[in-house]
Amino acid sequence: MVEHLTKETFLTKVFNYEKNPEWKFEGVKPCIIDFYADWCGPCKMVAPVLEELSKDFEGKLDVFKVDTEAEQELASVFGIRSIPSFLFVPSDGQPQMALGALPKDSFVKAFKDVLGVEK
Repeated sequence: MVEHLTKETFLTKVFNYEKNPEWKFEGVKPCIIDFYADWCGPCKMVAPVLEELSKDFEGKLDVFKVDTEAEQELASVFGIRSIPSFLFVPSDGQPQMALGALPKDSFVKAFKDVLGVEK
């Protein structure tokens, strides 16, 4: 299931950037974060793909969405300049950003290569 994050839930479930100057993942499972806006056409095209992937990979990774209009501070912390932008967050190691609408197979490949998660 896709979960929408606010700054408060982001700080507890992904990364508390107010406390930690260095990256420290706060979550339990690897995750992907979709930085989007309601008016963004490519964002709307990717949304059903992420819904489907969240079901396919349920229990193995979390799928989060951040509305860049409502959560401008989060967007600025991660330097989001174009949307959609996707942050792939492994349990260990550094997160990686991907820009633009990706096809489903690209997400699946990134889940395996970056997050170490397979169906």
